[in-house]
Amino acid sequence: MSAMAPASSATPRAALVSAFGCYVMWGFMPLLFMGQGALGFDSLEILAHRALWAVAVAGLLVLLAKQGGQVRAAFASPKTLGWLILSTLLIGVNWGLYVWATTHEATLEASLGYYINPLLNMVVGLWLFREKIDKWGWVAIGLAAIGVAFQTAALGRPPWISIVLAISFASYGVIRKRVPIDAQAGLLVECLLLVPFGLAWVLWLQHTGAGVAFDSPVNTLWALANGPATVLPLALFAWSARRLPLSTIGFIQFLAPTLQFAVGVWAGEALTPLRVISFAFIWGGAGVFAAAALFRHRAAREALKRSAEPV
Repeated sequence: MSAMAPASSATPRAALVSAFGCYVMWGFMPLLFMGQGALGFDSLEILAHRALWAVAVAGLLVLLAKQGGQVRAAFASPKTLGWLILSTLLIGVNWGLYVWATTHEATLEASLGYYINPLLNMVVGLWLFREKIDKWGWVAIGLAAIGVAFQTAALGRPPWISIVLAISFASYGVIRKRVPIDAQAGLLVECLLLVPFGLAWVLWLQHTGAGVAFDSPVNTLWALANGPATVLPLALFAWSARRLPLSTIGFIQFLAPTLQFAVGVWAGEALTPLRVISFAFIWGGAGVFAAAALFRHRAAREALKRSAEPV
């Protein structure tokens, strides 16, 4: 502990910057996929390169963090590997659908999924982990449900992209919570499991002449950018989440879908009055969630302070 003491005063500030950094990167990620789409990449080619080049970046970070033993242990444990295969399937679905959405003028619907996700996490916590939801939590969930109903009316169908993104990421989080492996090492295992499929698809595209990633140096750079864009936000998140209160993370996490929403509007996606009403309810639910989390954190801190005072 004493070795870390000199840096302790700077750690909260650095963790806050790290948290903002990861959510800003996630928020602007649609621009990366839109840029590749404009160059002729289809969503499957982007996903394949995302899996392929993320391995190199994740592997480097695992080496720097000296977590190679965790990766070897994961492959040696059938139970751990089984859970990670399931989490790989979920994150593959999540990545693939998100890439498809952002390259097919559905970024607004995708952003809705990441507004819903933390509220869905509360429901999952109640169902699986017997966590309690206070009245403000139910208010937030209710507002989000109304928002989804308006989104259904606006689209003329249920917002399947939002729902699948939220459920797949929430399920992914539940599984990763159960697996005894650090975030970065776990991501490397998942990327290694995805690599054969990504590599096979890239080779097939090159063989048939349908791939565009190696048509020019510019295209290749765009393809390579999928690696750090995938891994670095998660690394920043994992580092900051261990050093910041959950209430702070809970508040900052709404930055990503807000930026995604802004990118969708900037890209010219339809923003009808019903969709505005839908997002107003979603934003209301997100605001209640964030405010309640902040209030609980302050109340807990005050209770801890009072318990430490001499009687």
